[in-house]
Amino acid sequence: MTEHFDIVIIGAGSGGLTAAGFAAQLGARVALVEKHRIGGDCTWTGCVPSKALLKAAKVAHEVRQAGHYGIVAEPPRTDMAQVRAYVRSVIDEIYAHEAPDELRRSGIDVILAPGRFLDAQTLAAGERTLTARYFLICTGAHPVRPDLAGLDEVPFLTYETIFDLDELPRRMIVVGGGPIGCEMAQAFQRLGAQVILVAERLLPKEEPEVSQTLRTVFEREGMQFIPGRARAASRKNGTIRVESEAGTAEGDLLFIATGRRPNIAGLDLDRAGVQADARGIPVDTSLRTNVKHIFAAGDVLGGHQFTHFAGWQAFLAVRNALLLGSTTGFTDIVPWVTFTDPEVAHVGMTEAQARTRYGDTLKVSRWEMSRTDRAVCDADTDGFLKVISRSDGTLLGATMVAPRAGEAITEFTLALNHRLKVTDVANAIHAYPTYSTAAQQLAAGVAVENFLTGTAGKVIQSLSKIMR
Repeated sequence: MTEHFDIVIIGAGSGGLTAAGFAAQLGARVALVEKHRIGGDCTWTGCVPSKALLKAAKVAHEVRQAGHYGIVAEPPRTDMAQVRAYVRSVIDEIYAHEAPDELRRSGIDVILAPGRFLDAQTLAAGERTLTARYFLICTGAHPVRPDLAGLDEVPFLTYETIFDLDELPRRMIVVGGGPIGCEMAQAFQRLGAQVILVAERLLPKEEPEVSQTLRTVFEREGMQFIPGRARAASRKNGTIRVESEAGTAEGDLLFIATGRRPNIAGLDLDRAGVQADARGIPVDTSLRTNVKHIFAAGDVLGGHQFTHFAGWQAFLAVRNALLLGSTTGFTDIVPWVTFTDPEVAHVGMTEAQARTRYGDTLKVSRWEMSRTDRAVCDADTDGFLKVISRSDGTLLGATMVAPRAGEAITEFTLALNHRLKVTDVANAIHAYPTYSTAAQQLAAGVAVENFLTGTAGKVIQSLSKIMR
């Protein structure tokens, strides 16, 4: 028997969950189809387990550093099975709020089965046949297998399997210097493995200074860095070798973190007439595919690969499908955070992007964490705040490298959304001592400089000299 819905959502990761919840709140009849596990990558193999693992690693690191603060402690020993148990307990706690029964209680028909289009109006989900006024594809992405000679003969892990480890590797090779590679490299180094990171550059999408700061921190913690692209992999007598342009890494475990690719296989999009390729599903500004009643959002589009962005887009896709009017599902103001220690957070334009658009009519301002009192108190002075603005003070972008950069960057996201100027950030009182104080200190310095170099400032300076 064919069942009819107002909207059928394929994929129950962060995007699908957000979309289904919003559609149910609007009173729509909603079906949520998921072939694997509710929660998707974020809950099971991404954001949640990685942050739990990073917390365990940070504890180990702080025990090693305890002597700096006058605390006597024995060197830590990592019980990887217990670390894994902790990570799984965190997953379970978060999953409890998005389990199928919880979703069904909120009015969502949850179908745990693969979904595939029979035609543009019909989706097969296991033994059920569904039709709908609208469909939304939120199937996410999966790890990319790099073109690395010999990799077929070498065992390796990705973010989908790394959290199942119950033994700490002695020597671990990480291929890839993006967010996943950097986070896992630092985590396992702090847990006690000797990590060799092979990458052309650390966090290549960030400001160049970010890469140098992280490399300094990583090498201080004992990590080895081999710059250059990995070319080949091999295994002999239990030892894995990865050759790059700049050298060879040897270890007993290989972790591959070289990007992600959209999940479109098995959806039979061609039967629905939906255009797609290996780069993802193209959509218009309203998140509609070329088949106007079929929408797509999140990682499957092949753009930003962030949980929060997928949720934001999926929410807007439901809004555009079920409500009057339309709102764009794209923006240049997308914050992101890499949860290394220090964290790296960014929103808006980089300096290079801003110069391409505005030329030299920019102001680039920087404030070191070593001048931020809270960072000094915490002995966490690696990092900086960098702000890009126009000559009139209009904010264009910000990058922060600091222990709580992910929290502090929200101030700049809000400022960019409201087209505020540097003086607006300076005028807001910031609690002291916090890492956000750096934002006010930087902004106040820029505001004063802009004022004093302007006409009014020059007049006041001249009058001040006369009145002395």
